[in-house]
Amino acid sequence: MRYARGGLPNCSKALALAVLAAFSLTATVADAKPRKKTQVERSAKSSSKSSAKSASKTKPSSNTKTVAAADPDGGRWRYGSAAIIVDANTGKVLYEENSDALRHPASVTKIMTLYLLFEQLEAGNLRLDSKLEVSAKAASQQPSKLGMKPGQTIEVEDAIKAIVTRSANDVAVVIAENLAGSESAFAEAMTEKARALGMSRTVYRNASGLPNVNQVTTARDLSILGRAIQDRFPKQYKYFATRTFYYRGQAIGNHNRLLGRIDGVDGIKTGYTNASGYNLVTSVKRDGRYLVGVVLGGSSGGSRDARMTSLISQNLPTAYAGGRVAPKITEVADNAFSIGKPGSFNAPMPVVAARDDVQPHAVAPLPKPAVVEANAEPTTTASIPAKPAARTANPVVAAAAPLPQVKPGSAEPIKPVAVKTVSIQKPTAANVAAAPAPAPAPVPVQVAATTQFTSAPAGVLGYLGPS
Repeated sequence: MRYARGGLPNCSKALALAVLAAFSLTATVADAKPRKKTQVERSAKSSSKSSAKSASKTKPSSNTKTVAAADPDGGRWRYGSAAIIVDANTGKVLYEENSDALRHPASVTKIMTLYLLFEQLEAGNLRLDSKLEVSAKAASQQPSKLGMKPGQTIEVEDAIKAIVTRSANDVAVVIAENLAGSESAFAEAMTEKARALGMSRTVYRNASGLPNVNQVTTARDLSILGRAIQDRFPKQYKYFATRTFYYRGQAIGNHNRLLGRIDGVDGIKTGYTNASGYNLVTSVKRDGRYLVGVVLGGSSGGSRDARMTSLISQNLPTAYAGGRVAPKITEVADNAFSIGKPGSFNAPMPVVAARDDVQPHAVAPLPKPAVVEANAEPTTTASIPAKPAARTANPVVAAAAPLPQVKPGSAEPIKPVAVKTVSIQKPTAANVAAAPAPAPAPVPVQVAATTQFTSAPAGVLGYLGPS
């Protein structure tokens, strides 16, 4: 009994200690996940630069697990900044931070929109004065936009300038729909083009850059696009330097505030949404040096511009000034989207405005009207010169009963009319110049004229003039 009484408390204590230990172990495991997640996020921020470098060395793969293991984002988009500065003369990266991290491009998307439009201009499928139609969907886009109405049209050159300066979302949709039939089809072509250029992590879902959770890119990919559009379209690229665009009486300024402020900056595009922050792709050419820079996720337009300015000033002196030695960026993918691929991208041919041709008259011009030569056989009561050379200043009106009026140029046969014979005074010089003496014996006339006639070829009573 003594052992039993002593053993019961010991068993109870042991049982209580076991339960307490199990509870403590469970609580420790449950708290470890948030603690570990917080610690990982903090360490990721502190070592983002080194992680980005290691990720850039890893070859991208279509395998989701491989990308997640080698990617600092785990294949997911995150808020945050990213930047890269590339020496375009050599292709060397001079600076990078989170350069392979997924970010939303915002209106920087429109660089690719214009890339595909420039392709159509280069191929001759469009001209700068070709008109693009505005649909109801395009007109309903969120600002910033040009404010066009459904049914209106905009010329290609105006569309380019509206994209570069105002970053007009409605114009971006107009381009997409007119070139590919729909914005979704155009976005697929944009993604294919990105793959062809080597932009392995960029996915497009619209032509404007308006918020879409699946539309992502990286600073490295955008640096590729910033160089490719200059290599492929040096003539059209000059539009990115447009400072002011005048459209229907309004002056539209460029959102890129570095134009004119930083020596050598010649473009190219800004962007902003709540999800992306303030983005900027910039090109700088100065003293033989050539940089392309990307800054994503700025907290404000001013801070974004200040950071880009600082990165340019720090890296431009170290850039190569001996001319370009890096090859141009070209499309290398086998399944690259191309204009000539049947059924993949049918751009409308420009419609030439019809001109009004002057139709020739059906009747050839006839000789200039002249005085009608009178017949010598019948005797008339009117003083009509016998020779065509003698012209009367005014018509001679027969002093007789009213005669039927003959319209000038009439081809109707003349009907004889019986009239009363009267005597006619000798014509004065004011009415008839050197007219011969009147016929001796007045007889009923066969022709009575009340209108001055002009001469015509022999046997012609008049002519039918052009209507």
